[in-house]
Amino acid sequence: MSYVLFADDNEDMRQMVRALLEASGHEVALAPDGPSALAAIDGREPDILLLDVDMPHMSGFEVCRVVKSNPFTARIPVLMLTAEGDIDSKVQGFDAGADDYLPKPFDPRELRARVTALLRLVRRESDRNPTSGLPGGKSIEDSIVARVDRDEPFAVCYMDLDNFKAFADTFGFAVADQVIKEMGGALREAVEETGGDGDFVGHIGGDDFLVVTTEPYAEAIAREGARRLREVVRRLVGEEAFDRGTFSGLDRNGAVRRFPIARVSTAVLTVQRDTFVSLNHLGLLAAEMKRKAKKQGAGTILMATV
Repeated sequence: MSYVLFADDNEDMRQMVRALLEASGHEVALAPDGPSALAAIDGREPDILLLDVDMPHMSGFEVCRVVKSNPFTARIPVLMLTAEGDIDSKVQGFDAGADDYLPKPFDPRELRARVTALLRLVRRESDRNPTSGLPGGKSIEDSIVARVDRDEPFAVCYMDLDNFKAFADTFGFAVADQVIKEMGGALREAVEETGGDGDFVGHIGGDDFLVVTTEPYAEAIAREGARRLREVVRRLVGEEAFDRGTFSGLDRNGAVRRFPIARVSTAVLTVQRDTFVSLNHLGLLAAEMKRKAKKQGAGTILMATV
């Protein structure tokens, strides 16, 4: 049985979708708005999240961005439901991180089929990233929970390759995929060289990686991982392109600009025995710290104790 969370401000729609999905064997929880949906996720992570776009307080797009920016909830598949079926709305939904999109009014059979397809895709992908070969979200969570259960302090290094979309657009997606693949190996080697016994390396998805370690090793792992990434990129793009130090690409607004090459922004959070709240709370803190690190400039390592 899969656990479905559906957020919509229309009571009739909520009840209709719940009856439809429960008849298909799913457990369904309902939320009347975006903040309620996020609170529900904090209490129990759903197997799939259905979001209406037009809700008070927070739109479905905003809820989706929060979920997808958190390394511990990003793997939840999100299906957006909206009365607007135009291309711009679909693009906005996918830009927010949505995995699928269904315009209203919809045929109940199509809703059931899309929910089933998303759940099947998640199960088929299992918990190992096919590009990097590293374990994914569930294994990352299990590693942290094991430390919490043993009453051990720990640290997480949340690492994000800077300007990776612009890099992929400029050097090609074959090169970008190879960078992601080799980044997994580079991080494993960095942990073997500078980390401690029992440290864990995981791939959240895309260009986001996470290492679970302890405070004495965290900064060294982040720096060694970044150094090894630079060596990977140097080999893949060539000495001449790498030695320039920057590359020309398009920013998110479509303007041409120069980006520093081969940099990793890292948020390092040390968690004490009595300060752990939940995986979702930790993920929100890590995502916010990563945003702050990226604002300070490419290659920033930002450290904090929570």
